[in-house]
Amino acid sequence: MVVQQHGGPVRRAAATAAALAGVVAGAAGCGGGAEAGDRGGDPAKAVHDAPDRLIREGSSQARTSMQMASGGTRVTIRGEGVYDYRDGLGQLRVRLPQDAAGTQEHRPITELLAPGALYMKNRGAGVPADKWVRVDTAGLNDGNLVTGGATDPLAAAELLRGAREVTYVGESDVAGVPTRHYKGRIDLGVAAKAATAGNQKALAAAAKGFGSSPVPFDVYLDDEGLIRKITHRFRFAEKPAGATKKRNVDVASTTLLFGFGKPAEVRLPDKRDVFAGKVAEQ
Repeated sequence: MVVQQHGGPVRRAAATAAALAGVVAGAAGCGGGAEAGDRGGDPAKAVHDAPDRLIREGSSQARTSMQMASGGTRVTIRGEGVYDYRDGLGQLRVRLPQDAAGTQEHRPITELLAPGALYMKNRGAGVPADKWVRVDTAGLNDGNLVTGGATDPLAAAELLRGAREVTYVGESDVAGVPTRHYKGRIDLGVAAKAATAGNQKALAAAAKGFGSSPVPFDVYLDDEGLIRKITHRFRFAEKPAGATKKRNVDVASTTLLFGFGKPAEVRLPDKRDVFAGKVAEQ
């Protein structure tokens, strides 16, 4: 992967995501409460209201899992951290899978999520250990829904603003919490237009990059209308190095939210701590 800092060009998000995994290409209710949990209510309204309910709650802890499948190979990237939904700031510690031979341990990547930006530490050859890599999320073809190895929890929620064909599946247990399970499809263009200011440009880039194909989702809401679990399924085409044809990469991105209301202090790096060069592919 090659990233030009300070708003410069960024290589195609599909290739970035594959490089981040390190193995895919190389291995071949507005009121919440009873209304939000009402079985007889409008499923679409319950889902559309979920992002605003999350923002009102303020913060939570998060666990992420991104499974990428291509050419018979499956890898999973996992993350864990905290998120401040009111300020749109989050911090995740992302763990990459071992290499194709199963022998190389990758250092965990620390990611800071902010409106319009993704900061990464321990990412890329030639980057000093004390420096951060900054990526403009609006310059990524996927709006950072896939590139970082974890979908930004607030962006994952805001995608629900574009939910269509929403149906209520039934009751389900998520980590011991009773929830209502809904499923449907996301219109990325609609989601981008309805998103909060901090996510509009990134989701607009995703809508353009992924095209008009809807994104299937499953979401689990508790009795207060809070998202406890959400899964999106993305698909894009990539051409591995040396290949003559593109192949599809299927990505299932799951976010688990818990520990609502706990402090989520996220401090963005100073400008002097951001690496100003190019990041070599690992």
